[in-house]
Amino acid sequence: MSYQPNEPYLVPQTAPATLALPQRGMRDTTHGPTVSAHAATSQRAQHATELARRYELLARLGVPSAASEDFDELARDMAEQAGFLYGFVNLFLEEQTFVGLHQPAADSGYVIVGRTMSHDHGWCPEVVARRKALPLHDVHASPRFSGNHVVDAVGIRSYFGAPLIHDSGTVLGTVCVIDPEKRPLSEARRLRDIVINAGAQVMDHIAHTPVR
Repeated sequence: MSYQPNEPYLVPQTAPATLALPQRGMRDTTHGPTVSAHAATSQRAQHATELARRYELLARLGVPSAASEDFDELARDMAEQAGFLYGFVNLFLEEQTFVGLHQPAADSGYVIVGRTMSHDHGWCPEVVARRKALPLHDVHASPRFSGNHVVDAVGIRSYFGAPLIHDSGTVLGTVCVIDPEKRPLSEARRLRDIVINAGAQVMDHIAHTPVR
């Protein structure tokens, strides 16, 4: 499936610019429940422990935490199978780090994204927390998931993501596809299966990475 730029999603600019997706310090504080100091401290400690486990596992497996042509190719294949404009292989490190990235050409008129994003934004943190796939055929159909800064930053209408879970139980990150077009609900299962299968391919690739 191919898409041509639609006017609502064109970015008026004289030269393509890379969008630095929302970073720390840009959290929307106007919505959501207040978190107690104790809960916030506990969450930070848990995050630090999980981060250390990811780094230790990636080092033990010999997997680099930087952008990779192999992961870019996996992201592209996943996006093309789904018919989505953007595809990501996303490791949860200090920031969400897109070691695999597929997106429109720089002169397409669509938003061009960078390789990192804060843990505070997007739907991949939900995928990591729930440890299972999240299919959103239309992000505006759910109040819980429509209030997201990335919706406005990139103009997203559909998201499908799946976790990257090692045999040890450690969640390394996610694979996901996003697009400015919503999808029929009837396609949700097929698209969910595409990202789940892509996640399995990424983990298979990681498992067969030569140990340094």
